[in-house]
Amino acid sequence: MCGVAGVLAGSRAEPAGLDELKRMIAMLGHRGPDGYGFYRDDRIGLAHARLSIVGLAGGFQPIHNEDRTLWISFNGEIFNHVELRRELEARGHRFYTQTDTEVIVHAFEEYGPATWAKLNGQFAICLWDTTRRELWLVRDRLGILPLFYARRGDHLVFASEAKSLFGGGRVTPAFDPASLAQVFTHWSTAPHGSVFAGVESVPAATAIRVDSTLALHVDRYWQPDFATDPALANLSLDEAADRLEEKLLDAIRLRLRADVPVGVYISGGLDSSVIAALARKLDTTHMHSFGVRFTDAGFDETPQQRLVAGHVGTDHHDILCSPQDIQAALPDVIRHGEAPLVRTAPAPLFLLSRLVRESGIRVVLSGEGADEWLAGYDIFKEDKVRRFWARQPGSKARPKLLGRVHPFAAVNGQKDSPLWQAFFKRGMMDTDETFYAHRTRWRNTAWSQRLLSADVQATADDAAFEAHVAAHLPDGWSRWSPLARSQWAEIATFMTPYLLSAQGDRVAMANSIEVRYPFLDPAVDDLCAALPDRVKMLGLRDKLALRRLAARHLPAEIFQRPKRPYRAPMTTALFGDDAPDYVRDLLSPEALTRYGLTDIDAVSALADKAHRQNGRMAGEREEMALVGTLTLQILAHYVHDELPQRIRDQRAALDRAEIHVLEDQTLEDRTGDARTATPQPIAQPTAA
Repeated sequence: MCGVAGVLAGSRAEPAGLDELKRMIAMLGHRGPDGYGFYRDDRIGLAHARLSIVGLAGGFQPIHNEDRTLWISFNGEIFNHVELRRELEARGHRFYTQTDTEVIVHAFEEYGPATWAKLNGQFAICLWDTTRRELWLVRDRLGILPLFYARRGDHLVFASEAKSLFGGGRVTPAFDPASLAQVFTHWSTAPHGSVFAGVESVPAATAIRVDSTLALHVDRYWQPDFATDPALANLSLDEAADRLEEKLLDAIRLRLRADVPVGVYISGGLDSSVIAALARKLDTTHMHSFGVRFTDAGFDETPQQRLVAGHVGTDHHDILCSPQDIQAALPDVIRHGEAPLVRTAPAPLFLLSRLVRESGIRVVLSGEGADEWLAGYDIFKEDKVRRFWARQPGSKARPKLLGRVHPFAAVNGQKDSPLWQAFFKRGMMDTDETFYAHRTRWRNTAWSQRLLSADVQATADDAAFEAHVAAHLPDGWSRWSPLARSQWAEIATFMTPYLLSAQGDRVAMANSIEVRYPFLDPAVDDLCAALPDRVKMLGLRDKLALRRLAARHLPAEIFQRPKRPYRAPMTTALFGDDAPDYVRDLLSPEALTRYGLTDIDAVSALADKAHRQNGRMAGEREEMALVGTLTLQILAHYVHDELPQRIRDQRAALDRAEIHVLEDQTLEDRTGDARTATPQPIAQPTAA
């Protein structure tokens, strides 16, 4: 994967200069350390930072079609590019590179906007049509890769990360208070937003066409259908496992395509273990695997990771993550993630991707997505128990089933307490509510907002987040089962905006690592959506079809193992006698006052309590509130105090990189017709 950036000028505005594009792309050097490419004409400037995965030679972007009427700066991978290329060549298209990128421009030339639905991949596309004077900004079905944009006067700027928009100089970083408040409830901003004022995100499965007047035309090109396929309704568990294995093998086969070695993450859980086992079935050559261990036994899965690695036969590497490691990594995680976090879980994954890079691997497979598509999370079990209880709200026996969910929360008998039951009973009767399954989680996290300043709290509008998601519910939503509705809510409100960003793209690309997700393959997801609920969850037994598949390839200790959510130490790693200086400095009254985003008294009281108790807090919501406040302060410090210098440092680094420049001849010769002139290379690839 790579980094993309650009500026589109209005018809009467000056085009972006090459220096501005260099400043923008310099901020994305971590996403593409292998060189930089640029294209400019009288309306647009495109920039690209390259991470070489497919088509190592001759794959510098931007890339064009045969007559140079289409130009693309592309971040991602198109896994079915071989098949598409063969189809396009049969239709007369001629290619000049071996890249998957070039497939996109020829496909668009052939199929137009229908192209997006044909792509099996993870992508952020910036495609310029010189004939129609239109820009397309397109994101993959599930939003695996980021793409941001902002309107400034008569210019539209766009990039893989917000820091690139700031680096160009047209966009001044400023926080959007309402979006910050959303993070302190939903863990992320709404899918179309960011924490920065005026900076928007292209939503998942969306193509935005920007016309010659800079008007935006938004089209959602895909939506899921969780209605059970009648042809699959009577599948046995073994037959469901057969179908799932077939689709997963195809998905992994496509994702093993690369001109560099491909490794695999092994967490010790079911999902990554299945991916590792099937990948080894397809690729019997030397394969590397990677895992995170913890010094805190409550989070560690070392025995399971090593059991899987030994069973499937990978060369396994791991890191041992201590509280000090989390402390050291967290500021970098926030700088790359560009949003506050209410969890520390991304920090160990940041360190893991660094290990992958140091091991000489650029691509890894991950098991992300199985819990969402095959109902593995406890939130689905919680939803089922509450609905069951709601049918007899006076029952004494039914609420006891809540003791079988969230195994790592409320220990020492607390699950039998009236307080535990009252927590889950609130809103229990509102079973028709769109976000019934998620209301309890959001209400619990929203407690954190009390640490925000009065001004920020005044802008809080949690309903706006939910209204945006509700406005884009797929057709047939109301006819889906309760499990299916909660699954899609989890995908739309948690997996895409938080998980695939904070724990996926951002921490991996910080170290120039590409992560691929077989469980997010379109054919796998379409199958999972169409499967009957009973082969996903029966009673409170989860992921039945996947467990049946796993039984064919993995030890019983793995396929019978209960779901263990990925977690990392939070306040115990950051507060107390061993707290790093930056924690105390950023949560001091002086720093809290300087940025003006938090309630000084509330933060100071809770932070002092955490230090006195060495980070051992009464409940998770206090931990999330403190982590959220600390990471907000880290982000504010980065944006206001560090970013200008980083822009200068990155620009200097770009001056030493390999640069490829293509420009429209009309930039040099204004006597021609800028709308019809053919772009010509004016600078050959050179080492700058």
